[in-house]
Amino acid sequence: MESVIFESFRRHSDEHVARQMAAYMKSRFPFLGIQTPLRRALAKDFLKQLCQSEEINWPFVFKCFKQDEREYHYLALDYLVRLQTRLLRQDIGIIEQLIQTKSWWDSVDSLDHVVGSMLLVHPVLKDTHIRKWMRAENIWLKRVAIDCQLGFKAQTDSRLLTDAIEANLGSAEFFVNKAIGWSLRDYSKTNRRWVADFVEEHRPRMHSLSIREGSKYL
Repeated sequence: MESVIFESFRRHSDEHVARQMAAYMKSRFPFLGIQTPLRRALAKDFLKQLCQSEEINWPFVFKCFKQDEREYHYLALDYLVRLQTRLLRQDIGIIEQLIQTKSWWDSVDSLDHVVGSMLLVHPVLKDTHIRKWMRAENIWLKRVAIDCQLGFKAQTDSRLLTDAIEANLGSAEFFVNKAIGWSLRDYSKTNRRWVADFVEEHRPRMHSLSIREGSKYL
């Protein structure tokens, strides 16, 4: 069934747009040249049919990620985001694998939301996985551990957030420091005082990028 949508994507490729999209992503991946609105329009009926099954079609997800062009990876991520509430606790191992597969901020940030959805249903994952990820060598696992509570508002586990950030203070990695800033900025919309106190306490060890992003609404 995926051959139909794959072929549809190929028919709508645009070499000029593909070069622009690849340049925006620092030439880390080749692109077909299908921008998001068109990609989602092309995939709408296909995903609607695919989502009728209660079970996640993991072979489809893996097949998408085996393709070179980034739009196929986006297709798999759009599918997982749609079905994130159906993910089982044991699926976290597959998500961990995907976070580390052809990784860049665009794919990882989509999986951020998926992991967050899983945490709300399976809070035990905080101890079985998130606390391991925050200390992992892989920067993308670190990023997800820091940002997986984005949008949680009053449901934010401030202890988990504290641990994730403190485990990565002093990092020279841009994407980790950016994640710290985003997590603090997001939580400041709910608990401004907590974030202000956190930034003040940790300022000597925090990267200027994290401070700038985290203090935006203070």
